[in-house]
Amino acid sequence: MKKLISAALAGALALSLAACGSTASVSESAAASASSEAASTAETGSDLAGTTIKVAASPTPHAEILNVAKDLLAEQGITLDIVEFSDYVQPNMVTESGEVDANYFQHQPYLDSFNEENGTSLVSVGAIHYEPLGIYPGKSQSLEEIPDGAVIAVPNDTTNEARALQLLASQGIITIREDAGLTATVNDITENPHNVQVEELEAAQLPRTLADVDYAVMNGNYALEAGFSVGNDALATEDADSEAAQTYANVLVVKEGRENDPAIQALLKALQSQEVKDYISETYDGAVVALF
Repeated sequence: MKKLISAALAGALALSLAACGSTASVSESAAASASSEAASTAETGSDLAGTTIKVAASPTPHAEILNVAKDLLAEQGITLDIVEFSDYVQPNMVTESGEVDANYFQHQPYLDSFNEENGTSLVSVGAIHYEPLGIYPGKSQSLEEIPDGAVIAVPNDTTNEARALQLLASQGIITIREDAGLTATVNDITENPHNVQVEELEAAQLPRTLADVDYAVMNGNYALEAGFSVGNDALATEDADSEAAQTYANVLVVKEGRENDPAIQALLKALQSQEVKDYISETYDGAVVALF
């Protein structure tokens, strides 16, 4: 991302030299050499050496993934300062205020909802991964025998609650109004054969509620932080090929107007590298899936 300035300079230099000496082989050679050297500088990111990028992130998996990108950026002389947050509000507020350069913790629907509700001007730079939402057992261990009146805890933020309700509906636990979509709330439940009680809680608190509820629908990062394995512990998850997986891609976010900053583009390139993709695949047992 930080290569835009050096790339532009390289292009300008090449054009200038070509215009001045189109018939001189020495000039052409010099132009080619200079252009090649400038391109090499852009490729290595050395023009950004000494730059520090400050990013707000959830601890798992976002900060962990950023640490892989951190090593790649360090090879270019770029310092990545990762600031961890355990909630879904402060990372956006400090990005809006300029205290950090970017954040990496959320999906696009949440970002859109946050901007609308808080008057912020934050935009996605690119998609990195998605985390399948899962239903995890609490006092009840199976979806085959759901107790009458079972309590199911779900995230209380607008988009994640709708997503949780859609997952419950996909398992036949409830039926929700067809056109509710990503705005679904408990008021959109049209059939509830098990008389389940949906308890809305802050997403980060859900793992701690499992001893008191029958099931909890949790975001992948919070399930991971609590030591759960998607492959071994989740009773049901969103399908990897589903529309939801694309809709809820976790994105790198900046304040509007900073999308093309060279430092931000360098960070995006590092996050969408093969090294990061391999790390995600090898580390998270299907709880995190790369989208590049």
